Amino acid sequence: MSPARRMPCRRPFPSGGAPSCSARWRRGCIGCSSCVPISELRGDIAALKHRRIGAAPWVEMGLRGLLNTSGLDPVRDDIGIGPVPRTGDAGINFGLAAAEALERGESDGFWANGMAAEIAVGCKVGTVVLDVRRGDGPPGVFGYTMPALVATDRLIEHAPDTAAAAIQALVACQRALRHDPRRAIEVGSRRFPSREAGLIVPLVERDLPFYDAAISEPVLAGVTDFDRGLGALTRRAPYAEAVATQFRDLWRGEG
Repeated sequence: MSPARRMPCRRPFPSGGAPSCSARWRRGCIGCSSCVPISELRGDIAALKHRRIGAAPWVEMGLRGLLNTSGLDPVRDDIGIGPVPRTGDAGINFGLAAAEALERGESDGFWANGMAAEIAVGCKVGTVVLDVRRGDGPPGVFGYTMPALVATDRLIEHAPDTAAAAIQALVACQRALRHDPRRAIEVGSRRFPSREAGLIVPLVERDLPFYDAAISEPVLAGVTDFDRGLGALTRRAPYAEAVATQFRDLWRGEG
């Protein structure tokens, strides 16, 4: 995500215009789980030394930040971070491919989402070493990144109803899943093979506490401080500059 408008962003919008956060899908780091072979221990960050870790572009920045905060250096500690084989192919799900690459021995671990970790654990080819949303890793890692709904200032100014409708749809989806997580299978069965589709509901149930569309000032500060540490931003982004606060009532399903 690009957390601030009128500031350098990680990836430019193809259509132009500065990006602003309108809402978020859930709390917590985008790449949240590090999974390596089953002999390693939960919470042992040193287990990543001398490993080839697969991670998606941009998402891997969270892993690099975690290593730096933990006193590990990818070069010194021989931690290879790179793309998972075949994830650039059309229609390939990263989490699925990451678990399969681990099983085939094409990587020694991955930094990915709950689906990838669930597959690796279920197949007994890996174990979760780090889940930063549940307290693993150094303090502050939880807030490095977040999945967010981002729109250009141009769209917010000229089509505010469109932006508002997108936020309302996101909040309505969160509410529906909290009420009945089994509804996730309606989408999962169209998106994933049958084995993986069967994992969707328990994954959603586990993550329900993190489903929150609101973006608070401390949340934004954590993200922008992380970006500054990476050199992606040159200054802290003021809250009102980076977040479309005119839609804040919609975050709670009001308005």
